[in-house]
Amino acid sequence: MRPNAISAPQSEADRYWETFCAINARRRAIRDFDDVPVSDDEVCEVLEQALLAPSSGNLQPYQLHWIRDSATKAAIAAACEGQRAAASAPVLLVVAASVAIAAQTAALQVEYVERTSLLDERSKGYHRRQLTTFRRFLRWGTLMLWTPIHAVISAVVPAFSLLPFGSTASRHWAARSAVYTAQTILLAAAARGLDSCPMEGFNAAKVARILELPRGTVIPIVIALGRRRGDARAEPRWRRSFDVAVTRH
Repeated sequence: MRPNAISAPQSEADRYWETFCAINARRRAIRDFDDVPVSDDEVCEVLEQALLAPSSGNLQPYQLHWIRDSATKAAIAAACEGQRAAASAPVLLVVAASVAIAAQTAALQVEYVERTSLLDERSKGYHRRQLTTFRRFLRWGTLMLWTPIHAVISAVVPAFSLLPFGSTASRHWAARSAVYTAQTILLAAAARGLDSCPMEGFNAAKVARILELPRGTVIPIVIALGRRRGDARAEPRWRRSFDVAVTRH
């Protein structure tokens, strides 16, 4: 900028961008939390934002388990293989996903489409057609009989391996959609002045038993939530360079 030049007023888009960059920079995987409780209101605010995350077909195939009971929290922390974040965090969140949850969501969305006055008939018609297709897929496309066929096709054409046909692939699909809300939790926590640590190193079978999750449920991630301790390590970030990570076409 030239000396004495008057800077242009900051646009709304610029303010949003600066805010996001600050939140994204603040978000770190913190493994040592202090013992200050996180209020229920703070957790609710973070989870409410997480529910705005996108999902495939808006089917939201996940359930967020807020672990509040101290005994249950201790059991979940133990199932997280002794990770410091799980043991020290005042709050643990378990993200669970399944095709059954997606089917329940689709039924709720059908009810919403039929009764709401916020959609015109054209929009309602679109959503009816989409939901009919999704519900057929959830009923027939996720059956176990498709699993060996899917495995053979994926071996020949690996690009098809992520298609959600069969029991195994459909659970992977549900987990992928659930990760969107998990990432939103991490960013919302940072925006709320909280810290978090996403954890994939846990005994999923034990966590499922503790929470009495239905068969067919998968757990893509457990999130520790709290405030970082004064001596918590947050080393300088290392990431691949832009040119290595991004391919221009």
